[in-house]
Amino acid sequence: MSENNIDNVYDAVVIGGGPAGLTAALYLARARYRVLVVEREHFGGQITITSEVVNYPGVLTASGEQLTDTMRRQAEAFGAEMLLATVESLDLAADVKVVHTSRGDIRCLAVLLATGASPRSAGFEGEEDFRGHGVAYCATCDGEFFTGREVFVVGGGFAAAEEAVFLTTYASHVTILVYTDDFTCAKATADAAYANEKITVRTNAQLLAVEGDSVVRGVRWLDRATGEEHEFSSADGGPVGVFVFVGYAPATSLVAGVAELDPQGYVITDDRQMTSVDGLFAAGDVCQKRLRQVATAVGEGAATATEMERYLKAARERTGIMPKQPASRTRDVAEKPASTAVAAPASTPGSPIDDAMAAQLQAVFSRMQNPLVLRLHLDGGEVSAELRSYMDALAAQTELLRVEEADASVDDPAELPFVEVVRADGTPSGLAFHGVPGGHEFTSFVLGLYNASGPGQPIADADRQGIADIARPVSLRVLVGLSCTMCPDVVVACQRMAADNPLVTANVYDVNRFPELRERYDVMSVPCLVIDDGTGERVSFGKKGLSEILALVG
Repeated sequence: MSENNIDNVYDAVVIGGGPAGLTAALYLARARYRVLVVEREHFGGQITITSEVVNYPGVLTASGEQLTDTMRRQAEAFGAEMLLATVESLDLAADVKVVHTSRGDIRCLAVLLATGASPRSAGFEGEEDFRGHGVAYCATCDGEFFTGREVFVVGGGFAAAEEAVFLTTYASHVTILVYTDDFTCAKATADAAYANEKITVRTNAQLLAVEGDSVVRGVRWLDRATGEEHEFSSADGGPVGVFVFVGYAPATSLVAGVAELDPQGYVITDDRQMTSVDGLFAAGDVCQKRLRQVATAVGEGAATATEMERYLKAARERTGIMPKQPASRTRDVAEKPASTAVAAPASTPGSPIDDAMAAQLQAVFSRMQNPLVLRLHLDGGEVSAELRSYMDALAAQTELLRVEEADASVDDPAELPFVEVVRADGTPSGLAFHGVPGGHEFTSFVLGLYNASGPGQPIADADRQGIADIARPVSLRVLVGLSCTMCPDVVVACQRMAADNPLVTANVYDVNRFPELRERYDVMSVPCLVIDDGTGERVSFGKKGLSEILALVG
């Protein structure tokens, strides 16, 4: 390999931005190896949906999002690079590995798989039919939908016990169905569930079925000790919530048929955390392990990085390739948040955008190409005032955005307030947000602006062609919760389709601001995607990427 190609090679690519991946990146960058973390959705992993972490050593209490955001900043401080993209395939046979992503190919000397795991289905009758209509898998995302209602939790591990306690914030009562004769998690976590007056724990219990019409209205479960079946429905005949926490399925499809997996799909590694493929390491919840906690993921990430250092030293000597060293800026991070290291306009007093956020916005807005108009449709209420404040603050960050107010008298009052994104020549971009794009939707809204302005985020050629091939009007409506970590993927994908094809519209709704839509589609889980191509509405729940939504549109 010629000398002038060295700048294009990383020592290591870490696939997955959860605690294991971020820790490994921190250790590798600190050891002066050039490392890139590729994350598909959001940095932080599954722990970001946990509202309170109290068992991480050295941290009395923090949300999962706060904890992992600090990890990310630490890794960046030592020079680790971050990329939001989907890894599509791996070429691992040669000394220089190739990671094929939705944003291009990346070459490196070693790869760390730290893709984590996703919630498993429990397999009871009606689980798939009522997904999003009473069956849910994320208490943080969907708990509010069951305010004042009876809720069942299926599972006996840490997540089931902890999330059941969290659900008592909303539910009138929570019943936990534990399949074995007791919880399998730490005693302190189980004791908190047992002690909560709003929780009933049923051990040796198996959920058999959920029943209802458009939503779950009853559950049927088995007492495995006595063989007796029990049925439950609420006294008023209203909806019943069922939250499933029965473990996780490892995200190992990327290496299926490449590396050795166990019967459950977990990656098998040796005592160096290397898989059966030379140069491919694995850490975190994709691996066989007895305890799945942030602390164990962090420890495994650190240990794996140390082993990778030895491998990379030998790989450098073997190939003669010396990737450039990362640029450490730990002093900057120690003095101020990492994001403020980017020059950006200061926020104005009273603005919802602080200096750190302004810096992050500038990194996106500086790459935008064409001007856009944020056209406000307001009804004079408090939410309208908040929406105007957000849009004025955004427009203050770049000359490519300006705010104007539309004549809302011609709008359907049930749709107000909302902001539509319009191109400078007055043509609609197809993007609109109903309510205020706060929480996790702030980032997706900004990405929508970037995609509408151009050049936009890189996407796979097949997806680009799929968008171009849509030849009939398609309306996409996405009902989201601002605290939902799974919603932005769907929102960004739908907005990209609208930005690239004038026949597609993408309207996003904060479901808590528009209860009539929640009732119309019996929404008890987000994200909820409503597709209308003129042949009738189709409703789909759950996290999806661009390719999956294109397949649904057909």
